[in-house]
Amino acid sequence: MNNIDLSTKKQEALDFHKKNNKPGKVSLLPTKPLLTQGDLSLAYSPGVAEPCREIEKDPGKVYDYTAKGNYVAVISNGTAVLGLGNIGPLASKPVMEGKAVLFKRFADIDAVDIEVDTGDVEDFVNAVRYLGPSWGGINLEDIKSPECFLIEKRLSKLMDIPVFHDDQHGTAIVTAAGIINAADITKRELKDIKVVINGAGAAGIACTEMLKLIGVKGDNIILCDQHGVIYKGRSEMNEWKEKYAADTSRRSLQDALSGTDVFLGLSVANVLTEEMLAGMNKNPIIFALANPDPEIKPELARKARPDAIIATGRSDYPNQINNVMGFPYIFRGALDVQAKAINNEMKIAAAHAIAKLAKEPVLYEVSVAYGGKKMSYGPDYIIPTPFDSRLISVVSPAVAKAAIDSGVARKGIEDWDEYKKQLRSRLSPTFNTLNLLYEHVKLSPKKVIFSEGEEERAIRAAIEWRDNGYGEPILVGRSDKVIENMKRLGIKNTSGIKITNAAVSECNDVYIEYMYKKLQRFGYLHRSCIRAVKTDRNVFAACMLACGEGDILITGLTRDYTSSLNDVQKIIGFGSNVVFGLSIVITKDRTLFIADTAINETLTEKELAEVAIKSAAKAKQMGHKPKVAFISFSAFGSHGIKNGVEKIHKAIEILDNSNVDFEYDGELSIDAALNQDTLSLYPFCRLSGPANVLIMPSLHSASISSKLLQEVGEGSIVGPILIGMEKPVQIVQMTSSVSEILNLAVADIR
Repeated sequence: MNNIDLSTKKQEALDFHKKNNKPGKVSLLPTKPLLTQGDLSLAYSPGVAEPCREIEKDPGKVYDYTAKGNYVAVISNGTAVLGLGNIGPLASKPVMEGKAVLFKRFADIDAVDIEVDTGDVEDFVNAVRYLGPSWGGINLEDIKSPECFLIEKRLSKLMDIPVFHDDQHGTAIVTAAGIINAADITKRELKDIKVVINGAGAAGIACTEMLKLIGVKGDNIILCDQHGVIYKGRSEMNEWKEKYAADTSRRSLQDALSGTDVFLGLSVANVLTEEMLAGMNKNPIIFALANPDPEIKPELARKARPDAIIATGRSDYPNQINNVMGFPYIFRGALDVQAKAINNEMKIAAAHAIAKLAKEPVLYEVSVAYGGKKMSYGPDYIIPTPFDSRLISVVSPAVAKAAIDSGVARKGIEDWDEYKKQLRSRLSPTFNTLNLLYEHVKLSPKKVIFSEGEEERAIRAAIEWRDNGYGEPILVGRSDKVIENMKRLGIKNTSGIKITNAAVSECNDVYIEYMYKKLQRFGYLHRSCIRAVKTDRNVFAACMLACGEGDILITGLTRDYTSSLNDVQKIIGFGSNVVFGLSIVITKDRTLFIADTAINETLTEKELAEVAIKSAAKAKQMGHKPKVAFISFSAFGSHGIKNGVEKIHKAIEILDNSNVDFEYDGELSIDAALNQDTLSLYPFCRLSGPANVLIMPSLHSASISSKLLQEVGEGSIVGPILIGMEKPVQIVQMTSSVSEILNLAVADIR
């Protein structure tokens, strides 16, 4: 954290929030076609009158004819924004927009931010109450205590939709899941464990209540604040602290911890010492959840108590307690049964569902993303990773069922298997996998070589790489020029970044001899190698990579793709029979892997088969079940076209004889490959559903289709990922953004 360049992070954050000439992070998109006058007459006057009449007769039909059932309001007055304090409603708007985005990202819930300009409880309650018919649920956010307790309690009584203060209950539910499993691993009964909670704010009080709901006895919980133990008879306590005052003679945090099983920190950094931990029982459970710095560093806790189970709120340590595992999926389940509230039964169900998932085998893509690290239920894996794609199909059904069983649901679910299938289809695993890959790089940092190190985007990407703990960035360029550009960009902290000048590098002799030995029989004189290493930054950077000075090479910001590849290819050879580009296109409802989008104008039948195998492997690594379609103008001979089709048929034969573990077929037209109705016209097709891996007939069609989807279809694109090189080399587009550069880097980490 000490190396972070705050000036750079500040500017990057500001630029992010106004990029693409679209200020903010949210927008409203229509879900129905509005192309013709007829469409408009149905969407508004006069057609809109019909659903209005139906809802007037039966208010429950509002869920059939409007977006209410998938609509959550994120509401705040900005009086307790994490890390910022009481900044008011207007300044809190970026935070609330961010929370709205998380709802969409993790649970496909449409959310809107509402900022209320009042600190008065009654005024706030009335403002929200009278707007209530607009939404299917309310997420209260960043409201200071004790007002947050009063507001949630009042609104829950007045409204017939879920009202949920995530700062309280989201943290409490995920924490409870971790405690359930930590107790199980240490062979403790929840009813017997003794708990000390440090932090008596909204989260601390909610955790106290949640622990009691899962079976911890209230008499076994001691709550502490900055003054020490909250005990009966202590002066100057509000009514909420008074409610949780313990009948004890213990006064300090250290006293409270003696002979206890669990420390739960929801307070501030460095309040827990090694000496305090010494007095805890065998196999202590230590949840140090203060952010960004925990109550005690895990390294110190481990040193003091090697027998402990340790959890934090941070992603760079095992057992991250992150409420993103809770609130999106809790609301998803509540909305899907049109729940009137989120009650205790639903919270308990969510906690147990999260806990149970940790006992399941870890997903393949999670394991791969963490470098093949064995992750299984135990002291270092008491809770799923926040990006486990199964959370939506595990937590949401548990919450929905609890709502039905406890009588707060307006709607039932008949086919639970089908419901879980629908939940899984809402999200692309690619989003989770990219995040998992970033987390893996944090655990196993890499040296990334930016061959165009004087370029602004390369410098900013290097800063990001360093500041996020991904490893050491290496900028190839003239030191004085790189430093000058850093200063111009407002970057003051240059530590942790290596700058190397190809013209004067002390490693040049090694690189020159390496290149000469490799190319001397291919027409290269020794003097040619000297000139190339000292003057061509791509050649120099490739030599660095080949000689083990880095883990991945990034280039392409200033030279076209082919020129960059030709430079690098002199040093880094092909590691397989075919090198190709694979683009990952992520749209709102699907993810497509398209090849070859970068290298080969056409492919032979053997190359087509190899590209299919390697593309399917990458899709599987990214969390998808590969369904490979070889694309053509025709579908199974429908247009009598022969040119190129024979190669596809031969590629299919090669796969038939290769014992591959994925679905494939061809030739298929693009509509047959992607549209289930069209695909159903060919019942003999081997694909069980629409394809997600498209092997295109030529470089032209592959590149055009992927970029068309990006520009017109408003999809996000990763790549082209260069596949098949001996060592990790990625060539970015000349217009790539910093985030696109980083995505490409982590996508090829080996």
